[in-house]
Amino acid sequence: MRYEELITITRNLCCFDTAMIVQMANEPRSAIINQLHRWSKSGKIIHLRQGVYTLGLMYRQTPLQPQSIANFLYRPSYLSVLWALGFYGLIPEAVPMFSCVTTRTTKYFQNSLGRFEYRSIKKAFFFGYHDISINGALTTVATPEKALLDLFYHSRGEWTAYRISGMRFQQTDLISSQTLHNFAQRMDKPRLFRAVESWFRFCENDTQEGVSI
Repeated sequence: MRYEELITITRNLCCFDTAMIVQMANEPRSAIINQLHRWSKSGKIIHLRQGVYTLGLMYRQTPLQPQSIANFLYRPSYLSVLWALGFYGLIPEAVPMFSCVTTRTTKYFQNSLGRFEYRSIKKAFFFGYHDISINGALTTVATPEKALLDLFYHSRGEWTAYRISGMRFQQTDLISSQTLHNFAQRMDKPRLFRAVESWFRFCENDTQEGVSI
């Protein structure tokens, strides 16, 4: 397989895997694997995880967006938890690690594009996400309410109002109280109900402090 053929096949794809190239090239799997390994060493393609690649930066037709790579690196998944909260501006710091939620086994990957964490969740809890455009690339991200609930769900211990205040949340009006309540009911976990009540107390206290100032 020639590199020009690979570009033609993958130029509009976020990333691709070995199985796809083997099927498209109609060549022995061993030959394709060796070729992909050589292209990875030369920088023509970027190795993302075992069997998954993307075109090298200088050979791409469109800019490479790591947040979109996160969706395809381990599927199904959506960006959530701290990364999503930082993206929406609900916490003051941008989060460098791409934290995601998946129905598959918990996984962690690190490559030249960054660190990618995938936290396992029940299939019944895999909801509350939407596709949005980030830097021109379509990306699947949790809604603000689901990102908050995913944080509560994947963190150990109780989320008291005091603990929540330690997160230095801001722009809390982005969280719909009704949507947060409905999502918590859908997940039906007592610990999440308590966390949501703590969130409401935190927001109420935060509002009262803002008024007194």
